Amino acid sequence: MACVHLDSITLTPPTPAQSVYREDCTQCFDSIDDPQGLDVCLQCFNGGCVGLRAHSQLHHVTRSHPLALNIRRTRKRVVKDEPPAKMTKLAIAAETEADRYDITTAVKCHECATELDKASPKLAPIVDGILKANTFSRQEEVKAWEQELITCEHVLLLQQHEGRKLQSDLSHCSKCDLKENLWLCLECGNLGCGRAQFGGVGGNSHGLAHATESRHAVAVKLGSISPEGTADVYCYQCDDERVDGELATHLAHWGIILSDQIKTEKSLTEMQIEQNLRWEFSMTSEDGKELKPLFGPSLTGLKNLGNSCYLASILQCLFDLPAFQARYNIPEVDLPMVPDPAQDLETQLRKLGDGLLSGRYSKPDSDVVASEESPEIPYQKGLAPSMLKHLIGRGHAEFSTMRQQDAFELLQHLIKLITRSPHPAPLADPTQPFRFVLEQRLQCLSCKKVRYTDTEQDSIFIDVPIEKLPTTEGEGERYKPVTLKQCLDNLTAQEVVELTCSSCGSKDGYTKRSLFKTFPTTLVVNTRKMTIENWVPRKVDVPVIVGDEPFLLDEYLSSGLQPSEELLPEEEAAAAPAFVPNEDALDELMAMGLPRNRCEKALHATGNLDTDAAMEWVFGHMDDPGIDEPLVVASAATGGSAAADPEKIETLGAMGFAAPQARKALKETSGDVERAVEWLFSHPEDQGDFGDESAPSTETKKETTPAGSGELPANFQLQSIVCHKGTSIYTGHYVAFIRKIIDTTVPKWVLFNDEKVVEAGDVEEMKKTAYVYFFNRVA
Repeated sequence: MACVHLDSITLTPPTPAQSVYREDCTQCFDSIDDPQGLDVCLQCFNGGCVGLRAHSQLHHVTRSHPLALNIRRTRKRVVKDEPPAKMTKLAIAAETEADRYDITTAVKCHECATELDKASPKLAPIVDGILKANTFSRQEEVKAWEQELITCEHVLLLQQHEGRKLQSDLSHCSKCDLKENLWLCLECGNLGCGRAQFGGVGGNSHGLAHATESRHAVAVKLGSISPEGTADVYCYQCDDERVDGELATHLAHWGIILSDQIKTEKSLTEMQIEQNLRWEFSMTSEDGKELKPLFGPSLTGLKNLGNSCYLASILQCLFDLPAFQARYNIPEVDLPMVPDPAQDLETQLRKLGDGLLSGRYSKPDSDVVASEESPEIPYQKGLAPSMLKHLIGRGHAEFSTMRQQDAFELLQHLIKLITRSPHPAPLADPTQPFRFVLEQRLQCLSCKKVRYTDTEQDSIFIDVPIEKLPTTEGEGERYKPVTLKQCLDNLTAQEVVELTCSSCGSKDGYTKRSLFKTFPTTLVVNTRKMTIENWVPRKVDVPVIVGDEPFLLDEYLSSGLQPSEELLPEEEAAAAPAFVPNEDALDELMAMGLPRNRCEKALHATGNLDTDAAMEWVFGHMDDPGIDEPLVVASAATGGSAAADPEKIETLGAMGFAAPQARKALKETSGDVERAVEWLFSHPEDQGDFGDESAPSTETKKETTPAGSGELPANFQLQSIVCHKGTSIYTGHYVAFIRKIIDTTVPKWVLFNDEKVVEAGDVEEMKKTAYVYFFNRVA
């Protein structure tokens, strides 16, 4: 029977700008590898499953798009009698999809329930375009292995000294005998060895020493130069890799002909890729046996999309929590009816909840048949949450890239996104169990009057005391273990701050102490294990001792205002003077080598009280544009009354913010759109500035109760940990360890290492690398 819809519908092949979802369903993780394959809509290129959930049929009904291309993929059977070749950056293009899979396609009409001739003149170019198009997930995977390098002013304005031939001087470092990892200063021709690199590449940092002494910024790594014109170019002033568009000319100035060069050493990018691949947590037990792979509900791994282990580890911990399971694992509730499910956060979180918790996708990967001489542990294939990753990173300067990120910063960003999302009754915001109130008590040392300030939070930072132990030959750095109680005692300890009393005018200062006013259902703790070396923050693995048994936090509950205490008068905001940084704190920060403008910004952002908090802020904003520009603080008058730019309000509106909220945020941030977005994320409950519009009636406002609970006893037990290996939270590797009930009534620790899910080995060893803790309140 002929299909009437084929002639009546205009079809065009996908353009390079369009996303083609031809690998997995946009509403679940069923894929083209399933027996029934995946349907790709010929009109909008949405991917829909054909199995029990029938999302392809749902798409047809809701969008009136009847024509679809069904794609089924089966793995070609390959017997491997040796380990797979080591992955490199070039390996992405080394094997095509046709080499790995057999592809079967068919075009059908849902409405007519008939198969169409895919070779017809109208359908053939559409089918060909879909099959050849870069899929959404493939675009993400390719970007995962690329670093976006740019040039800088030091490269563009490079002034070279008088030229000479250096061939006889290029055999070793000018300061030592090292013959590899050599960096040529493009300005004066000095040859110095680089810093020691991952993988045993030696270096005594003589190139860095030369750059520091001479202020010469740009150098090139000799062994990385290829005749094609690629090379490692580093700017010591920017402390980052750069691109030199005139590299051939700059090298010829020193007698080095680019076309004659042979690449003899790995580039920095290649070493970074290798390092991230090799930052493995042990997958063997103490006796050398492979850890036992686990399969089933709540035991599903997440495929690494390229530097995405920070995302996978946080998602595994979140979806282990009852609140997230109750909110997003609800198969009995219909998914939202939206035009583009791939671009809808609710749909993608529901998709992930079903994928991780149902157990349907937690099965051994049978793609490769191993021979008897080369047995392989049957790990999972893992789910690829590329659509969710794209949504989470959309519009964010860091999470939109494919670089490794800070897992805790990702958690905070996710909490903000989910908090802003709608949660229609009876569904509840799953981030609410994280919230609690921290109460700060200030008391004047002279008049003894007090002030209590409440702050609602969803996590706490604890600075881990760092004490290096004596090193023994053959061992690396070791640090004295500390207990979680020591860290909490330090967090809640009383300290003296130098401020002028608003009541008696005394300059003796205040005592300051922070305690819990309420406790959350799930306490999130971020451990900061940072030390400063050569003015550069470096993460160290200080063991924090945390037991598996429940522990009490009762002693950290604030007793609140006492009958015998007298409150300090409230200060009028309008009378507040221009910002004056705390001189002692400013001196401390500047003594660490930080620029004054950066220190002032840090103190302004953290309340002008705490050096540690300001230092934390500095660590988190090192890469902010304009970080060292002078601090500009809008006065109360201008900040409160200046009209916001309508175009900027419209820009924020396109991001999902209401006009009153956008107006208020722009006024609070002197019209800076980027800072306005940060302000909106940190003030989700603020209804905004309605201007001439009618503000909501105060009678309709709901009475809000404090987050958390102050009831005692407050028993907490460790439930999951995000662990990290590496000297920086922006490199290395993240994994998650979660307590699960598997085959007994006694919980066991399970390691989630990307797609690999195994019964954990040495639990105590893993705690040394813990970075984020999730503690559940228990009875």
